[in-house]
Amino acid sequence: MNEPVRVLSDLHLGHKISRVNDVSALRPLIAGTGTVIFNGDTWQELAKPFLARSTVLLEELRALCAEEGVEAVFLSGNHDPGWPGRGWVELADGKIIIMHGDALLFDGSPWKREILVNGERVLELWKQHPLADHDAEERLRVAREIARELCSVEYPNGRHFIQRAWDAVLPPKRAVKMLEAWFTQGAAGAKFCDSYFPNAEVLVIGHFHREGCWEINGRRIINTGSFTSPGRAHWVEWNDGWLSRGMVDESPQDCRKGMALDVWRL
Repeated sequence: MNEPVRVLSDLHLGHKISRVNDVSALRPLIAGTGTVIFNGDTWQELAKPFLARSTVLLEELRALCAEEGVEAVFLSGNHDPGWPGRGWVELADGKIIIMHGDALLFDGSPWKREILVNGERVLELWKQHPLADHDAEERLRVAREIARELCSVEYPNGRHFIQRAWDAVLPPKRAVKMLEAWFTQGAAGAKFCDSYFPNAEVLVIGHFHREGCWEINGRRIINTGSFTSPGRAHWVEWNDGWLSRGMVDESPQDCRKGMALDVWRL
């Protein structure tokens, strides 16, 4: 894997709430890297209303990476569980783990209406994978099956913040689950590493659409946010033994690497 390695997540290409309407806007963010890891929810594999446009944008993204001579690595997310492979990438001899993040939670996306009313099916899927409580590959298989079987059948009515907020609070339990996930994702990430990647020092995730960085029990949990509102998109980069993270400077015509927030030597 060629360096520098840059990590982005949750582009949600083709979704009406994605801020990436023109893939060419990502060129400054991709150019000059050796590898870009798209850490899940890159496109809308399961959403029929968005599938056609999402497929076109995904092919444009792959073509853009090829034009720039950049290796593109796509990891599975709960919106695009069909990507082949284990579902995670290890860097720095396993000190850095990169994965989407839905596997951190027992039910993947507990705020989703389809999961709120289908808890028994989640339990059944776990029972079909008895090794999933300690084997990472089995755990990712469970996450993918939950994503496929309990995918969204309804989508937000609008792009604006008020419309998104209204969608989030109905039913009220949905909002509670969403807030709980936001505020506990750091602890969930550290616990996940205890079970599946005990040698990891850093876990890089997306999924929660809430960017941030937490240090818990000697591990750093980094969320790169989202290209959908109200989330903010961040980047993570690995190069020559240095790990850094920062903000993506966005406009409809141009997305580029913005200010670095943290730099660590591993």
